[in-house]
Amino acid sequence: MSPTPAPTSSRITRPRTPLQAAPSRVGLLGTAGLLTLATLAGTGAVAQTASAVPRALPAGCSGTSPITCHYGVAPGNYDVTVSVGGVTAGQTEMWAEARRLMLPVTRTAAGAVATYSFTVNVRQPEGQPTGQGGTGNPGLDLRFTGAAPQVSAVSVRPAAQPLVAYLAGDSTVCDQPAAPYTGWGQMITTAVRPGAAIANYGDSGESSGSFLSNSALLAALLSKVGANDPVFIQFGHNDKQTSASVYRNNLTTMISRVRAEGGVPVLVTPPVRRLFDGNRLTPTALHVNGAGADLPSEMRAVGAAQRVPVVDLTARSKALVESLGPSASAQLFLRSSTDGVTDNTHFSQYGATRMAGLVLQSIREQNLPLAAYLR
Repeated sequence: MSPTPAPTSSRITRPRTPLQAAPSRVGLLGTAGLLTLATLAGTGAVAQTASAVPRALPAGCSGTSPITCHYGVAPGNYDVTVSVGGVTAGQTEMWAEARRLMLPVTRTAAGAVATYSFTVNVRQPEGQPTGQGGTGNPGLDLRFTGAAPQVSAVSVRPAAQPLVAYLAGDSTVCDQPAAPYTGWGQMITTAVRPGAAIANYGDSGESSGSFLSNSALLAALLSKVGANDPVFIQFGHNDKQTSASVYRNNLTTMISRVRAEGGVPVLVTPPVRRLFDGNRLTPTALHVNGAGADLPSEMRAVGAAQRVPVVDLTARSKALVESLGPSASAQLFLRSSTDGVTDNTHFSQYGATRMAGLVLQSIREQNLPLAAYLR
């Protein structure tokens, strides 16, 4: 597959002026059914009387269940504020771009509106950087789902120099374009406050070596990294025959290149596979590979040698999966009975949510750069 070129916009250019677009496409100001920007400034809920609740969908939006909204913006980072709710009771969740969950299921009473803000990273292709699973639509796409989705207002404007947390990883991390497959990077987004965005450069099938060598991956990520932006690096699933020395060298090279751009590297040991021997996970599940390399141990050693923080997702996911046991742990992964496929490596949406929670827990405990922006 030919690499997809990185967006041409400069990584140090961060637009500050409000978005201007044709009224027929976006209509962010002065459009019926849209709250004022002053009303939309907060991140919490705003209750209104039924008579004040807009009945029309915001410009750029269509449909009923789901409701989809499209805005023809250039690649970059955007502050997005939405108001959910309406005349009748609602139950709404919001997804951005390639299945990034921004707002979990939110219930609103009849006549009430709840307003929330996010900072969203827009790329092209919008999902996996090599275009696996499709390249999506240019611009910003929002999708409102749930039992009774409602959206009464949308505001989009360029973000002013947000912190951007970059994710470098494989299929267990990436923005998976189609359910039921879900990467933990698609679920971590619900916890991030406005002022910070997640830019997920995870890509299916990548090893530490292939991510380094493909210009659509590490090089494209680094072209956007700004000063003090964290870069979370998780590899291991596809390093099945990588020697310990090559794996260490690959990680060390990534660390050096991130630091050269002013970014803050953070290593993430790979989450376990669901492969049991009795009630304990096997060495293969724990990423002792075919070359005899204990990849999580090697990553921890690199972290210590390079003075790089390590999110030990292997240890945390091992504790979770083994605590659930061989049977109950299946819900974290893909099951034939519910997903149409049995897969003990890739996560269900529930499993990806639990893995994201483990990553977030470590970020908070270590007070990593993204911690100050977590809800």
